[in-house]
Amino acid sequence: MKKAIITVIKILIFFIGWAILSGIIEIPSDDPAIWRLWAEIIPFIVISVFTLIFLIIEKGEVKIPVIKNICKGAVIGVIVGILWLGLSSVLLFASHHLVLSSEKNSIQKIGIWILAAFINVIMQELLVRGYIYQLLKTKYNLTTAVIVTTLLFTLMHGGAFEAGIIPVINVVTMYLFTTALYESEKTIAAPIMAHSVWNIIGSVMLGEVSLADDYPNIYSVSASDNIILSGGEYKIEASIVVTVINIMLMALFCYRCKRQQDT
Repeated sequence: MKKAIITVIKILIFFIGWAILSGIIEIPSDDPAIWRLWAEIIPFIVISVFTLIFLIIEKGEVKIPVIKNICKGAVIGVIVGILWLGLSSVLLFASHHLVLSSEKNSIQKIGIWILAAFINVIMQELLVRGYIYQLLKTKYNLTTAVIVTTLLFTLMHGGAFEAGIIPVINVVTMYLFTTALYESEKTIAAPIMAHSVWNIIGSVMLGEVSLADDYPNIYSVSASDNIILSGGEYKIEASIVVTVINIMLMALFCYRCKRQQDT
């Protein structure tokens, strides 16, 4: 019981402390792109500092796998991200449930927007799949780590609850499949890169994935009236096609993890 209380207190201090400090630091720019970059950098710096402090407190008992397998994991993450987004998009575009606009939107400082989106992904991954995930996995077991961090990740994407049941299922299955990817590749670089491909290409490039409201997109996407397939106004993130692909990828990497354990 004492271990459970201490673990809960650590998680609450880590998560709530990050949220409070990230929210009270003033963003020093009126330029939209620079403002968004700082809006992503500040929480990233805070979570990085918190992670370092808490890892020091754990005296080496809790470790986040980063360096080992980082190159291979990053490459596999990119490939998985392209497969994940590419297969979903091709199926929906080919069936005309999503239609890509032929006109490009003019975006200033596109590189800064892309960098901001990438930093946002790293921050999210460190927040739920960094210290908290490894703490629970070390002190308890993998199942506990997966359940608790899946709940945290889903709550962080609260907008999915307003969109309906399929978007919520997609958030959950996306987290579960990228966690299986994480475990199979033994480095957090793998889910970071897969998640980055989904967010950067899917949102900033194609406009079929939702990030913060101020993120621009080069192309626009319109959805068919079949909202179960097209996702309606929420597009790819509310499509059952993505649900199926998430589950398939989850099964693939769970199988890969099992094969690694058996050898």
